[in-house]
Amino acid sequence: MFFVFNKQKILTYTISIVTVVLLFCIAGTLTQNTSNNTVETSSSTSKLLPIYKVQTNENEVAFTMNCAWNADDIDKILEVLENNNTKITFFIVGDWIEKYPEAVEKIHKAGHEIASHSDTHPHVNNLSYEENVKEIEESNKKIEKITGQKTQVYRAPYGEYNNTVIKAATDNNYKTIQWSLDTLDYTGLTGEEMWARLKDKIKAGDIILSHNGTEHTADSLDMLIKNIKEKGLEIVRVSDIIYQENYTIDNSGTQIKNN
Repeated sequence: MFFVFNKQKILTYTISIVTVVLLFCIAGTLTQNTSNNTVETSSSTSKLLPIYKVQTNENEVAFTMNCAWNADDIDKILEVLENNNTKITFFIVGDWIEKYPEAVEKIHKAGHEIASHSDTHPHVNNLSYEENVKEIEESNKKIEKITGQKTQVYRAPYGEYNNTVIKAATDNNYKTIQWSLDTLDYTGLTGEEMWARLKDKIKAGDIILSHNGTEHTADSLDMLIKNIKEKGLEIVRVSDIIYQENYTIDNSGTQIKNN
């Protein structure tokens, strides 16, 4: 009787222990799966951002000019920039380079930065990862053919971007540049109207958007440059103001130097 009682007791204990072990295993598996799902969800939903502006202690702003239309005003623009001892960044479309190689060469020789604005100016949000890479790389080949230099700076057409666009650029060592201030020159605004948009907002670290081939950009550029400088701000190229490494981009698109 004593033996039977102990045998039953041992059997009960054994079943209890096995049950507890199985429960721990199941719980561990569920925890692991939950953890994996969280990582995947976080990765798939996190939004990648371009650089809109820079957090800096230097009294500098970057002035940028997109080139995608004609080249009729390039000589005037370069003259104004030279007279004001100012260097800026031209984001140039590959097709524009093919049409106006002499203009590209003039821009380069004047000491301005030439950066990619895609090859054919498509709506890049509709393109695959591989197509986005091709748009950047093909334009860069055309830039290098004229300047002998490769750019590491890219601005997507129409200001469009999504995770695929940003990743295609980043994976190939390009920094994607947006803007924090828009002159809206392409809408036909006069210089005074452009400055009204900038004067109360402009501050160190801003990236300003303009375009060549518009109605008033060339004849307003001198005034804009002088007004910016009167605020105590120096105008520089994009690659002069952004951080090349050891930085983060916060949820407002501000590039911040890591400590």
